[in-house]
Amino acid sequence: MNLKNKVVLITGASSGIGEAMAKKFAEEGALLALTARRKEILDKFIKNLEVKTRAASYKCDVTNIDEIKSVYRQVKIDFGKVDIAVLNSGVSFRSSIKDFSAEKAKLIFDTNVMGIINFVEVMLPDFMNERNGVIVGVSSLADSRGFPKSGFYCASKAAATIFLESLRIELKPYNVKVITVRPGFVKTPMTDKNEFFMPFLMEPDKAAEIIVKGIKKGKKRIQFPLAISLAVRFLRIIPDSLFEYLASREPVPRK
Repeated sequence: MNLKNKVVLITGASSGIGEAMAKKFAEEGALLALTARRKEILDKFIKNLEVKTRAASYKCDVTNIDEIKSVYRQVKIDFGKVDIAVLNSGVSFRSSIKDFSAEKAKLIFDTNVMGIINFVEVMLPDFMNERNGVIVGVSSLADSRGFPKSGFYCASKAAATIFLESLRIELKPYNVKVITVRPGFVKTPMTDKNEFFMPFLMEPDKAAEIIVKGIKKGKKRIQFPLAISLAVRFLRIIPDSLFEYLASREPVPRK
């Protein structure tokens, strides 16, 4: 897929993978519709873009369906359409039985799962009518099993992955592509809070390069790094008792 002059909408574009993807798409000649809760950060990012392209920023909370509808209407006014929607917004909190909070779980699911579903609801009629478009949902390799103290996050990413898989099958007759992105550990403000060692921690620019390359190739799944991808596949097939033994061991502290 040639990305030149494609209109790319990215949620959660103010930092981390979202910001890095915006840079990479700009290098490919794409037009950028960037959303985040803090518009001023997006404005500064656009102003400092080394590769000049048409770009616009929009304040948007992915948990607010009315706000999404308003933003999507404005994007269509500004750009005419959306060719590729990269649904990247995500949050994470460590969650254990000692500080169990349904409120935290709701916040994680509202952002990581409903944030994707909300945008899909708003954009889907146009994509189906035009029989064209690409929906990219950012999940995680953490979707494979229930890791201790990450239950809410793992469950939200598992839900996102399964939803995207189902959507991919249903939208195939409409020529709308659905791509699931499953990163391992990427250095972002979210992972900076982690106190444990994160193997194969990747810089966001490298992650963005892999994702954009996968989108251009039309992959159904983009997962990286290979070592972590293979490791979680192994964890998926081992007996539950062995997984529980391995997962219950204390994580290596971050240096």
